[in-house]
Amino acid sequence: MIPSADDSCGGPRPGRCGSDGVRGPALRRRHFLAGAGLAALGLVRSPRSAGAAAPAESPAAVFEEAVRLFFAARPVESAQAFDRLVTLAPKSEPELWQRGLALYYAERFADGRRQFELHRTVNPADVENVAWHFACVARAEGAEAARKAIIPVGEDGRVPMREIHALFAGRAEPAAVLAAADAGPEPARRNHLFYAHQYLGLHAEALGDVPRAREHTLAAAGPFAMNHYMGKVAQVHARLRGWQAEPAP
Repeated sequence: MIPSADDSCGGPRPGRCGSDGVRGPALRRRHFLAGAGLAALGLVRSPRSAGAAAPAESPAAVFEEAVRLFFAARPVESAQAFDRLVTLAPKSEPELWQRGLALYYAERFADGRRQFELHRTVNPADVENVAWHFACVARAEGAEAARKAIIPVGEDGRVPMREIHALFAGRAEPAAVLAAADAGPEPARRNHLFYAHQYLGLHAEALGDVPRAREHTLAAAGPFAMNHYMGKVAQVHARLRGWQAEPAP
């Protein structure tokens, strides 16, 4: 994974940490450091002694390649690399929410839907997983089908995930998401607003509202940009759509 200079929990941990520092064993952080991420997936590289023959393709190397390709805005190739990873290390597949993101941007929406449904079996309290699943279903089958297929989720205590879930479920308006995100103190407030705009943008894109998708994605990638994994996802989103983000203050 990409190291985070704005890691809100102060260092690498295999458990996920939320936008306001909330931790829980069921939550896999989307912005932990590379070593911790590989360890959590059981994909740590084994050291090779000097002069030893090069090993066959390792799952750790393939994971790193897939992530590198994703952040180079090459989602089709990234998704293909993640496919190789699943072949090499089938037991890692439920953990690979990163693969789901690559599949979404590669427009392999049925595969993305399956990946997020599988990820729920190991991470049942993650609203972000629900949002990406919704987006995959909506892009393939329409918003009504996505609402009917919305996957259950446990309690996600991060701000503003409760409001984001209600938005995707059709029970809240964008204003509620922004109000919840804007209520906290700095420096958490900036990260809250990043997530609010990222998922307002994804929701608008899933519904086919390109102007609003562009507005919110550029806010997440520009004024509220964050230097963690999901922050970099917003940058990739803007790049793939051909939208130019304003520099962060």
